Amino acid sequence: MCLTATVRTKRPGPRSRARQTVAIPPCPATSTSSYRPPPIILCCGETRVLGPDMRKSIAGAATATYEVSTVGPPSTPAFWRCYSSAVAKMTSAAALLRNSAAALCITAAALASRAEASPESEVASAFDTGDKLDLHLRIEYRFTSHRAAIKRELSGLPGADPDGPVPLVKDLVVQRSRHEVVPRLELGVFTDVAVTAALPVVLSDRRRLELDQREGDACVFPADPGMANCIDRSNSTTIRDGILSPEGFDAGGGTLDPDGATIFRGVDRSGLDQLHLGLVWAPMNQERDPTKPTWKIGAELRVAVGRTMRLDRDDPDSSAGVSRGIHELRLYTTMARRLAWAEPFFDIYWQGAVATRDGAPLDSPSPAFGSQQTGPQQLAGGRFGFEAIAWESDSGTERVGVLLAGRLEAHFEGRDYTDLWEVLAYGGDASAGGPLALDADPVADGSQTVSHPGVSNVENFLTLGGQAGVAAHLGPRIRFDLSFAVDWDQSHLLTFADPGVDSDDAGDIVDPGTAEVNPLHAPLIDTSGRRYRIDQAFDYALLSGFRLLL
Repeated sequence: MCLTATVRTKRPGPRSRARQTVAIPPCPATSTSSYRPPPIILCCGETRVLGPDMRKSIAGAATATYEVSTVGPPSTPAFWRCYSSAVAKMTSAAALLRNSAAALCITAAALASRAEASPESEVASAFDTGDKLDLHLRIEYRFTSHRAAIKRELSGLPGADPDGPVPLVKDLVVQRSRHEVVPRLELGVFTDVAVTAALPVVLSDRRRLELDQREGDACVFPADPGMANCIDRSNSTTIRDGILSPEGFDAGGGTLDPDGATIFRGVDRSGLDQLHLGLVWAPMNQERDPTKPTWKIGAELRVAVGRTMRLDRDDPDSSAGVSRGIHELRLYTTMARRLAWAEPFFDIYWQGAVATRDGAPLDSPSPAFGSQQTGPQQLAGGRFGFEAIAWESDSGTERVGVLLAGRLEAHFEGRDYTDLWEVLAYGGDASAGGPLALDADPVADGSQTVSHPGVSNVENFLTLGGQAGVAAHLGPRIRFDLSFAVDWDQSHLLTFADPGVDSDDAGDIVDPGTAEVNPLHAPLIDTSGRRYRIDQAFDYALLSGFRLLL
């Protein structure tokens, strides 16, 4: 009998039909030593094409059509031994069957190698046949340029509607640049289970605040800030309230131009913030079953290890750390799926503080008295997008893709370092009689003056972001990506501490000199009509990464 086999190639997808399992003698089933195959194994001895419950023998069939999804690559010695054996036995009426089997092996093997994945769907594993241990190494570089306007509530402006919203006036513009390198590793410890570690290193973090003179030649500087379209030393509310002097402050030890816009130059910071230690598990892995996406579930503990950020106006270089002094937990889940020419993905996460270093600026006061929302801000969000495959080699081990992604992140009310924190710490220095100095014990006689830590209560806000870039696979083990991202922060209050908590006594006010008072409340900046608000806040980031799969 003369038998033939027609191969219909098709990638697995949501509209795929049921696959077939076909046994073709005479070679034994074989996997490879350099490639961890998915459940679909194809060689000249046995062809398993998805649908493990559907089997069909081609013996006795005059024509058979096979739908092939994915298999191991054709470059392994085991494959060629199988193929050579099939060719050598093509001496009977079954020769065409042998040819068809070999053709099926080669065609399907070429398809399988196209299953190279994006980082969202790459899983480090261990104890797999022929691949005892996976180690994924990655190093990232990120440059961020931040720009924002800082405005001030100013109640009592002439002509303002007493029943309308509190008037806002211009004050400062912040500019910040940050260079950061992040080495990461992911080590497989069990089947589709890995431990992760990362250590972000801040190479440089610089902040500069200027008086808002963005109108350029059209600037008008009346003494009344409510009438001005630009701000100078004569009408800035920050200078008027004594938070900064007209001379400003340069942490580098220089002298600022008295006629220039720069009013504050912060410390040039560098160092470590947190060590990230995590565990990730993939209950679904498209490398093992191409009919399903890769789904990861992970948890990460972020331990504060670097010097805590502070401001010492007398010796700025001694307080050049970048750590916020908090230990955080991050929970996340990601999902990705390769579909023909694209690989869509999304991830969802939550992050919050679980502990704070004793004495750190974000540490809660003890006793708390009437303070509320003393914990650091929490955040939750999601990232979604896809990588479009622009070019891919026949082997599938080299490819170039275009990355498009979006991000939505919610920041919940709490205390945090803001664009204004160094200015607030400067203006709250108790040793210099700063106007923002706090009373640590509102119940005790007199004032138990302590310095303002600079961190402040921040209102809820959203961050919206977008990212575009390119990603390249330079062989089966090397990945490279380069992208540009833009983030926008919703306008929100930066100084938002309540005056305290009214107890059940007579009257509906916080009584001075009692435990109702919030010791973190600075009336000059936290009272409605005097609060700071950030607006027009944008981050522009350049990101690059190199990844090695071992």
